[in-house]
Amino acid sequence: MGSMFRSEEVALVQLLLPTGSAYNCVSQLGELGLVEFRDLNESVSAFQRRFVVDVRRCEELEKTFTFLWEEVQRAGLTLAPPEGTLPAPPPRDLLRIQEETDRLAQELRDVRGNQQALRAQLHQLRLHSAVLGQSHSPPVAADHTEGPFSETTPLLPGTRGPHSDLKVNFVAGAVEPYKAAALERLLWRACRGFLIASFRETEGQLEDPVTGEPATWMTFVISYWGEQIGQKIRKITDCFHCHVFPYLEQEEARFRTLQQLQQQSQELQEVLGETDRFLSQVLGRVQQLLPPWQVQIHKMKAVYLTLNQCSVNTTHKCLIAEVWCAARDLPTVQQALQSGSSEEGVSAVAHRIPCQDMPPTLIRTNRFTSSFQGIVDAYGVGRYREVNPAPYTIITFPFLFAVMFGDVGHGLLMFLFALAMVLTENRPAVKAAQNEIWQTFFGGRYLLLLMGLFSVYTGFIYNECFSRATTIFPSGWSVAAMANQSGWSDEYLSQHSMLTLNPNITGVFLGPYPFGIDPIWSLATNHLSFLNSFKMKMSVILGVTHMAFGVFLSIFNHVHFGQSHRLLLETLPELIFLLGLFGYLVFLIVYKWVNVSAASASSAPSILIHFINMFLFSQNPTNHLLFHGQEVVQYVLVVLALATVPILLLGTPLYLLRQHRHRRNTQRRPAGQQDEDTDKLLASPDASTLENSWSPDEEKAGSPGDEETEFVPSEIFMHQAIHTIEFCLGCISNTASYLRLWALSLAHAQLSEVLWAMVMRIGLGMGREIGVAAVVLVPVFAAFAVLTVAILLVMEGLSAFLHALRLHWVEFQNKFYSGTGYKLSPFTFTVDSD
Repeated sequence: MGSMFRSEEVALVQLLLPTGSAYNCVSQLGELGLVEFRDLNESVSAFQRRFVVDVRRCEELEKTFTFLWEEVQRAGLTLAPPEGTLPAPPPRDLLRIQEETDRLAQELRDVRGNQQALRAQLHQLRLHSAVLGQSHSPPVAADHTEGPFSETTPLLPGTRGPHSDLKVNFVAGAVEPYKAAALERLLWRACRGFLIASFRETEGQLEDPVTGEPATWMTFVISYWGEQIGQKIRKITDCFHCHVFPYLEQEEARFRTLQQLQQQSQELQEVLGETDRFLSQVLGRVQQLLPPWQVQIHKMKAVYLTLNQCSVNTTHKCLIAEVWCAARDLPTVQQALQSGSSEEGVSAVAHRIPCQDMPPTLIRTNRFTSSFQGIVDAYGVGRYREVNPAPYTIITFPFLFAVMFGDVGHGLLMFLFALAMVLTENRPAVKAAQNEIWQTFFGGRYLLLLMGLFSVYTGFIYNECFSRATTIFPSGWSVAAMANQSGWSDEYLSQHSMLTLNPNITGVFLGPYPFGIDPIWSLATNHLSFLNSFKMKMSVILGVTHMAFGVFLSIFNHVHFGQSHRLLLETLPELIFLLGLFGYLVFLIVYKWVNVSAASASSAPSILIHFINMFLFSQNPTNHLLFHGQEVVQYVLVVLALATVPILLLGTPLYLLRQHRHRRNTQRRPAGQQDEDTDKLLASPDASTLENSWSPDEEKAGSPGDEETEFVPSEIFMHQAIHTIEFCLGCISNTASYLRLWALSLAHAQLSEVLWAMVMRIGLGMGREIGVAAVVLVPVFAAFAVLTVAILLVMEGLSAFLHALRLHWVEFQNKFYSGTGYKLSPFTFTVDSD
């Protein structure tokens, strides 16, 4: 069988890598992504492995790359992905990349530091200019200049005495606006009012040197008298982290200082512009070099981590690795090893070795099959070489979903939504979307496509489109024949609002509808009863068929693993038990459909009563037989089904116990005879080409030498008893579980009917009465569309999806699928993006 129907053959391969070319060989294998390395140094600490120093150097480089990336982001720039495929760099290039990276990082640190210093200095100059440029003295009129007070008049009159040499001093600076009120209050209280403080808000906003955001500052000028008061003022301003600047008393000196500050600001702006241009150049080089370096160092680190999983031979000239690899990929792996070791002159060697461990499971998928394989793997990864349910799930899962979601309109909407995702799947914007809900839908786009397509098909079967029946073909019922032959009079028609069609009258029933359910049933009062019976029996037929197919698939597992005893002791009794009871129920349903006519429908026997009486070994006289000899057939089937239970319970354990005793007796033969058998085995041509000695049978797990301790009869009997009880009781519960197909199908149809009756029908009625149909139907149809998508597509679709998932996991896969394996995780540099 192909790899999709069964996992591929995986072999354990030993690689002998020359020390000089081991890095290149592993790099080549990483580009291929075909092998999974086994850790041969599990007992060795990560800090004691051979290439731990190289791994640390790569990690240090990654830290530097993180710093460079943050600087690029800080500047508002982005990193473009590297073009093409970059191989892992040679080990000798690591030093070059490290030196260039450190140089770029140091240049960035220096330029950033200089830029911050220049911006801080420019900020100080602007604050100083703002302090000197704002007038903090009270406005003085023109006529006051000639009066007793002028700008040259001292604030305090001249005094004589010991303090005659004291004068008024000034403290000027800037503070954040939210600190100004507290600063002014503290100054007044600490200095007891022996000062004059003036606070003004700057006219324009100044750019913050750290954040770069514009901010408003408060400038202040404090005049005081006395040295002690000045010391207090300076301490307080220092506590509030104020920017204090020298403030000259003469206005001319302040004006000259202001001019000098403006000139220095212009010079600093020019220097800052040059610094920004140089920083842009450095960031440009980072944008160009960082993306390929990140990819290369990531690959180099992965190679060294993989080399740490290899062991070293006694001569230290060769590294030994063990890998899991698909058998069909061995030539490709060998070619890659030869290519990676061609420069050293000594070729790497790969050869298969026997193994007692269960190999990993490898199933190759593509964009279409990945979502269906994901449904199976969510239950459990299949054992090695076990039958894969995914190919059958491609058909059965959308179909069972559609049985519960059958509606042409709803299925068409789902199909178009999935088709839009399929057609735009290669667009970068669609792949790069980070919304989790969108990623979930996009990952299962092909699953949604088939689910919608199958829903359209079952919608035609049910003849439902947004809960409305469509007349594609002429109806199989004739009202004219009923009116002509039944004697309907005007008086009869006036007294009966509901009319009944009798199929027993000639010409009323012309034949079955060509495809699906006849649309006339949508007008019948017993429409729900008719669909109820039809969908319930259809669910039983589909369920028994699905379970029987699962039991049939177990045959392929037993044949492949060489377990022929399970065919007779498990599969055959399971088929007899399932088909003898529930297959017989399906036969009764089909037989009644085919043989019971409309004339005898009122007196037709009940299948449910027959099925109950079958287990009770009794007969209801009021419930007639469907065919001659039905009682005998039912008794025989029940006896056969009950007879298979002991076979299921004891057959396999007794057989394994007998085989175990036979092997144990064989091992007790004389030593000379054992030596002869050993010589024959070694002399056989196939002894040196053994592939995998792993046995897939759970009861035979373990190495051959440990079979005496591994075989425990009590565990075998307990395991088989659980399997027997689970299967026999599961056949009953699983068959009943498939009735969810009937229940959810009816629920979906009734929800659609209710939504139509309560929204669209009322809206159409309002349009006729008011005469504004075009105006009324717009919001009505909008509400109908929103409710259809929210309730019927999303909620009902999710419910049907979960129930279909359960039917596959519990009712179908447990008949043949164990799901106790583990996936092959190849060492690869590439990231899959479906």
